[in-house]
Amino acid sequence: MSGSYDECAGFDDAMDSFWEVGNYKRAVKRFDDGHRLCNDLMSCLQERSKIEKAYGDQLTAWGKRWRQLIEKGPQYGSVERAWLAVMTENNLVNEDVEKVKNWQKEAYHKQMIGGFKEAKEAEEGFKKAQKPWAKKLKEMETAKKAYHMACKEEKLAAAREANGKTEASVTPDQQKKLHEKVDKCKQDMQKAKESTRSPWRS
Repeated sequence: MSGSYDECAGFDDAMDSFWEVGNYKRAVKRFDDGHRLCNDLMSCLQERSKIEKAYGDQLTAWGKRWRQLIEKGPQYGSVERAWLAVMTENNLVNEDVEKVKNWQKEAYHKQMIGGFKEAKEAEEGFKKAQKPWAKKLKEMETAKKAYHMACKEEKLAAAREANGKTEASVTPDQQKKLHEKVDKCKQDMQKAKESTRSPWRS
């Protein structure tokens, strides 16, 4: 892979990072996903339970038939007891579904207006935690825009000064003003550049 590809991939990963402002929403969505997955897991177990019940019914019929044959057969003692033990039906109780259901009830609490209490609490917690960060980010974006604007102004002023030097119609006083404008734009640009760093230091 080329170096430029690696840099681009790193940039995309940074923009998609959990730590970016607002990117906590995927974590909050896990509450809804988790509740739904509990239902899916219970459905999965219940489907398996039905299959096992059908299998159990077949085993019961099989056991009944063989038990009758064993009771009429010539075997006795430990052989008969061992053979009859094989015929014993196992009652399949769906304990796992009940466990998931109980855990789901304890872990998820529905609100009157929809959604889950836990998701709302997480959303509010993330927002509160990111509030100072989001404010600093907004300040940084404003400072960046001001810096880019100052850069444009400085380039424009420098171009005007360069054109003024080549035009005979521009007086020395006008040239002086054009030069002062360039100096002022450079100072403004420097101030704007410094302000792009300051929000994160305060």
